[in-house]
Amino acid sequence: MTTARTATPSTARAINDRLALDLLLGQGPLTAPELRNLTGLSRPTVADLLERLQRSGLVAVVGESGEVRRGPNARLYALVADRAHLGGLDLRETGVSLVVADLTGRTLATAEIRAGDGAPAGDLAARTIRTLRERAREAGAEDLRTVAVGAPGLVDPATGELYGSGGLPRWHAELLAALRAEHGTELILENEVNLAAIAEHRIGAARDRDTFVLLWLGHGAGAGVVLDGRLRRGASGGTGEIGFLPVPGTGALPSATGCEGGFHSLANSAAICALAAAHGLPVPTAGRPPRAQAQADVVTRAEEAVRTALGGGPAAAAFLDELAERIAIGAAAVCAVLDPGCVVLGGEIGRAGGELLAALVERRLAGLLPLRTEVRAGTAGGGAVLAGAVLTAGDAVRRELFGGGEPLGGAPGAR
Repeated sequence: MTTARTATPSTARAINDRLALDLLLGQGPLTAPELRNLTGLSRPTVADLLERLQRSGLVAVVGESGEVRRGPNARLYALVADRAHLGGLDLRETGVSLVVADLTGRTLATAEIRAGDGAPAGDLAARTIRTLRERAREAGAEDLRTVAVGAPGLVDPATGELYGSGGLPRWHAELLAALRAEHGTELILENEVNLAAIAEHRIGAARDRDTFVLLWLGHGAGAGVVLDGRLRRGASGGTGEIGFLPVPGTGALPSATGCEGGFHSLANSAAICALAAAHGLPVPTAGRPPRAQAQADVVTRAEEAVRTALGGGPAAAAFLDELAERIAIGAAAVCAVLDPGCVVLGGEIGRAGGELLAALVERRLAGLLPLRTEVRAGTAGGGAVLAGAVLTAGDAVRRELFGGGEPLGGAPGAR
């Protein structure tokens, strides 16, 4: 027989504090009466926790409500946003996007560091660290408490190391090593598509879903899997590596060293450009051929081809139909195993196709599976990876400062 445990006074205080802090984070400044109504706690308990949180430097009085009646009940309490600062990085082969945010997740500064901007690729790590420090100082932060990095490739849950089947630029490892060496800063490393899935779950198209799959369509194809409210990473960090998924229509099979012949060959950006050209659609030509930008060029061309096709015409409709069929083949395999009930199309191609492409894929899926599956266009936008990084870093900082609570999928490997 299991015996129920009674919370100790200190545990009860911690729970109440976290409840109040989460409400202040989610709803902004609140008065003591509003906190009482939202929490169901007594007047003395709320007064006690507000005094305690002010002493800790987490909460401060920021003004008064618009009520005519003045006094203690009119005081507005809010989180002290500059109590801690955090960073988010989106690490690509072509460069780095970064953001500095405060404790509430509000963006304070951003920057882009591009490969091929006149500096050697080997200098990208140093340039990124220097820029991150500069932006943090401009935002009024002496240091960053936590930095979350979204990167291509797999993050080994056991070691926290990043690796990829096709190899990753050397400067990726150099940058991660430099970030780990930053004194007083916690580094959280996560697969980029997983971070985008967190963003879609918290602020995007899957806010009302505890179970869904984000199908990422960009340079290649990947997936972020959220089941029962938890992000799933797998034994080796490889959950969602659907580029390796064997599918019909590729004429070959993928291998342990490359995803050519897998779903990647149907849905990568180069294949989409070729499909558009086969349907007689104009495909923009590459504008920046040098190595670091070649990948970005192909993605941009595929994205523009999809956007152009949305304008209509028989050739465009045929192209979109075949593209939807290709996407549905990969999605069907995932749905047959996981039955998520909802697939969100993200990445540059998913974003370009929007609701029309999502509707076409949903119709194809309905013909392939008996499992009812809704397909939605992602709404977290082009900064989904960065948004997920900020959310993840914010969860970690607040968990440290507030105590208790667990982010979506548990804490990623912090090193």
